[in-house]
Amino acid sequence: MKDIRILSLEQLQEYFVSLGEKPFRAKQVYDWLWSKNMHSIDEMTNLSKDLRDRISQEYMINPISVDQLQRSKDGTIKNGVKLHDGLMVESVLIPTETRTTACVSSQVGCSLNCEFCATARLKRMRNLEVAEIVDQVALIDKQSKLYFDRPLSNIVFMGMGEPMMNYKNVVESIKKITEPSGLGMSPRRITVSTSGIPKMIKMLADEEIRVNLALSLHSAIEKKRNDIMPFSDKFPLTDIMDSLKYWYEKTGNIITFEYCVWKGINDEDEDIKALIRYCKQIPSKVNLIQYNPIGDGKYDQCNKSAEENYVRQLEKAGITVLIRRSRGGDIDAACGQLANKSSE
Repeated sequence: MKDIRILSLEQLQEYFVSLGEKPFRAKQVYDWLWSKNMHSIDEMTNLSKDLRDRISQEYMINPISVDQLQRSKDGTIKNGVKLHDGLMVESVLIPTETRTTACVSSQVGCSLNCEFCATARLKRMRNLEVAEIVDQVALIDKQSKLYFDRPLSNIVFMGMGEPMMNYKNVVESIKKITEPSGLGMSPRRITVSTSGIPKMIKMLADEEIRVNLALSLHSAIEKKRNDIMPFSDKFPLTDIMDSLKYWYEKTGNIITFEYCVWKGINDEDEDIKALIRYCKQIPSKVNLIQYNPIGDGKYDQCNKSAEENYVRQLEKAGITVLIRRSRGGDIDAACGQLANKSSE
C-alpha cells in the first residue's frame, strides 16, 4: 500500500468524493497528517471507524523512527533515523541559549564528492520523500520541547545530501513546514544550504517561499575550489555568482557564504583577497565554520592566527563575518561529520 501522504489536498478531496464522502473530510485528514503529524490512521478520531477502516484498506503511513539517539556534552542531539525501507539518515538538534535548530537531511547519502565531508563518502541511495523530511522537523520540534522546554525555532537543510539535488521534495517539504495547515513555521527561520548549482538556485528564487540561502564556498579561487569540491568544475564561480545575483534581485535576501579555513589549503592572504572580491559582488555575509575532522588527515583546522587574519581583513573590507563553532563533535554530529556511524 502507498503512504497516504503522497496525496495532495486536492487528491484527497477527489479520493473522499470517490468514497461517497463529503470533500471536507480531506481537510480533516490533511490536518491530521501535516499539522498534527499523525502517524496512525486509526487515531484520526473525527472520522468514523468505518471510514478509517476503508482508508486503511488502501493507504498506510510510513513514519520515520529513531534507531539511535546520542547526546553530546554540549547538549546537541543526533538522531539515527530509520526510514520505512530500512535505510538510515541522520538529523541533529542544535541548542543554544536563544534558539534550537534542526539540521535535517534531504538524501540518503550524497550526490556530490566534497573532499572534506564524511557524508560525501556514502553512496547516494535515494532522495528523501516529502513526508520523511517533514517528519524530521516534527520529531526535532518534539525533542526541543521535551529536552529544552521550548519549540523548535530554526531549520537548516545542512544534513546529509545536497538539497538542490532533491529539489522538488525539498521545496514541497518547506511548503508543508511553513503553511498554516502544516507545521506553521516561518520561512524566514529556514535556511537551504547548497554547494552551488546555478540553475537550481534560480529556480528556488522563483518559488513563492522566501527562505534563506547559504552557499558552501570554501574558496573563491576556481582551481582551489575544484580541488576541494571536485564536482564544482561543472559550475564555475562566475555562473554561481550570476545565480546569486538573480536570487538577491528576486528575494531581497542576502547570501550567507559558508567557509572552512584549512591549514595549508586556503589560509593565505591570496585566499582572503579572493573571498573579499567575491563577496563584494553581492550583499552577503561570511560564516567561518570550524572544521570537523573526518579521520583522513588531509584537512586540518587552520591556526587561530589564520582565522583571526580572515576576520580582520573581512571586517576591514566592510563584510560581516561570524565564527561558527562546532557543536556535537564528540558524537560526530557536527558539520561534515554525518555518516551514519551510529548504525555501524
